Amino acid sequence: MDQFSTDSVNALSADDFAGQRNGSRDSLMLTAQFRFVGDDKIAHVRVRNLSSGGLMAEYAAPVEIRTPVEIEVRGVGWVKGRIAWATDGRVGIAFDIEIDPMLARKPVGKGGQSFTKPVLTRR
Repeated sequence: MDQFSTDSVNALSADDFAGQRNGSRDSLMLTAQFRFVGDDKIAHVRVRNLSSGGLMAEYAAPVEIRTPVEIEVRGVGWVKGRIAWATDGRVGIAFDIEIDPMLARKPVGKGGQSFTKPVLTRR
């Protein structure tokens, strides 16, 4: 079900959001913690793409455009933003500040050890 604001003063137009998309977006699949500002209840979402200015995530519950939110981006931490659009079980979140999206791509773990697949030969 599409979620659109009927209040044209408070709704972002497609041009408003497109104007904020000045960076490239990385397609990825991450899980993230998500919450509305002022609410301690945390939801888990799947992040589908990420840029320095925002992200797209799967979130099926109805949400109003411009709602302030926080999302924990792996490698970056909690980032404040607002709902830019919501449709078909997905939301766009515009960040309040730019982030380095490559931090979310860094390997997770202690490092130091690597696994090399053994070479198998036929005898």
